[in-house]
Amino acid sequence: MSAVNITNVAVLDNPASFLKPFQFEITYECLTPLADDLEWKLIYVGSAEDETYDQLLESVLVGPINVGNYRFVLQADPPDPSKIREEDIMGVTVLLLTCSYVGQEFIRVGYYVNNEYDDEQLKEEPPQKVLIDRVQRNILSDKPRVTKFPINFHPENKDPGDQPPPPDHPAETDGNREEPPASTHHPSDARLS
Repeated sequence: MSAVNITNVAVLDNPASFLKPFQFEITYECLTPLADDLEWKLIYVGSAEDETYDQLLESVLVGPINVGNYRFVLQADPPDPSKIREEDIMGVTVLLLTCSYVGQEFIRVGYYVNNEYDDEQLKEEPPQKVLIDRVQRNILSDKPRVTKFPINFHPENKDPGDQPPPPDHPAETDGNREEPPASTHHPSDARLS
């Protein structure tokens, strides 16, 4: 059983210009006191084929945490378009919100993001070079992919039975979430979970 459960993530200011900061209102509950900080990260996947284009947009530490309900707004600068290949700026990509405790990731929320021009004429006849100030991003917030990983929230307890399985093997995936329709399959799908 997890010591921390995310109860809601609201994507604020969506859709928005590509160059505007991201804002997520995160609500979570803590079921047992935690002596160390939770680390929340927001990662922009710059290329489905190459992780070197991923950008860590924000990393914040929150804690120590007592039993109770919490809410905060995570704000992050947009990705640096100069660090994304021109052909990967437009279209669908992925945004990952993760939370870790003592270096162990225990939850990952993945969102598809669609980047397109804010003007019909530009959509129909896109310029050769991307006009980044005319790109609008739309986070598909109604269909996040949530993956939970079992971890030891109390590493001071050295009981070998408390050791989680390797981090490559998620123990449970939130089955209440709909899978994206087959027509929106994207190479980034593997990065969502």
